[in-house]
Amino acid sequence: MQITDKRAVTRWFIIIASFLIVVLIVWNTYFMFQTFKDEERNKMKLWVQSQEAVNRADENTDVTLPQTIIESNNTIPILLVQKNEGKDVIVANRNLPEEIARDTTALRKMFEKIKEENTPIAMRGAFDSMQYIYYGNSTLLNQLKYYPIALVLIIVLFGAVVYNFYRATKMSSQNRLWAGMAKETAHQIGTPLSSLLGWIEIMKADNVDETTIEEIEKDVNRLQTIAERFSKIGSEPLLEERDIVAETENAFDYLRARASSQVEFNFRSPNHPVMVMLNPELHSWTIENLVKNAIDAMKGKGRLDIVVDEREKFVKVKVSDTGKGIPKSQFSKVFEPGFTTKKRGWGLGLSLTKRIVEEYHKGKIKVLNSEVGKGTTMQASYKRV
Repeated sequence: MQITDKRAVTRWFIIIASFLIVVLIVWNTYFMFQTFKDEERNKMKLWVQSQEAVNRADENTDVTLPQTIIESNNTIPILLVQKNEGKDVIVANRNLPEEIARDTTALRKMFEKIKEENTPIAMRGAFDSMQYIYYGNSTLLNQLKYYPIALVLIIVLFGAVVYNFYRATKMSSQNRLWAGMAKETAHQIGTPLSSLLGWIEIMKADNVDETTIEEIEKDVNRLQTIAERFSKIGSEPLLEERDIVAETENAFDYLRARASSQVEFNFRSPNHPVMVMLNPELHSWTIENLVKNAIDAMKGKGRLDIVVDEREKFVKVKVSDTGKGIPKSQFSKVFEPGFTTKKRGWGLGLSLTKRIVEEYHKGKIKVLNSEVGKGTTMQASYKRV
């Protein structure tokens, strides 16, 4: 059996054991509740017998013991009820709050409530009249009644804490794994990059066409940028005071030159530098992910706009497309790891973009607006320097 299978069996064992423990505790509490309820009924029967003894007593009868039993009950609410022409008439009450005992309406409501809690006990009153003792649950019994609910809530809360801890631990392990893979990828890319740089120098010495060499150098520089991006995953990147207009436009120009000619690119921005604390490599990665997602949404054909919008305290970069759009219910899900609408893809692009913008640059990214069949606008916001 594999380690993962053993862990799954262990988790299910813990879940089933916890469930059985909860059932056992709830059942035991219910059993205790019924035991206390029976004991209270026996006490009330004894109380009724004592009351009847007092009612039948004459001047020569010793009623010390019955009186002691009657006075000892100071926790169970009691209503003495007599039938009068088919109606229940409350004759007396005991152990009720004063505000209820004095209010006829409140007293009647209390009577209706107590009727539901316990079966009344018949009692012979003075002149052999038949009376009925209605009694409610004591404070202790009422508290015990809600104990299982409180216990279940505590166990659910404890389970939620354990689940969140397990999930956070799992995510932390996954993050370390992704960071390790990214750094190893950057390391592996470094070797062929060094070789490519050497070949470029040989091509220059052999007088190869300069335009060809320039294009190859651009792609090699791009590979170096990608390697730097991957090397920064899992570590705190260095932020510099940079012009976000220039950095965004550089990434935009590179992508436009290599995209389909059927995509119409447009770029709008202020005519002056807008300074923001940025990491150039990671910011270009953000723009690249947003632009590539937009092109994929349009299936390589449509209009793509990038707008750098300057505000008093913030600068907002908006990427708009004329693609298939996103349903409103999926606005927050698009940034979750693994979420993708493509047949091919791991759903990591926007998840990484969110991490770059919000965790590294302390900005915000969201789906600004989207309409199915018409297009989407993504917005990344950064604090100005």
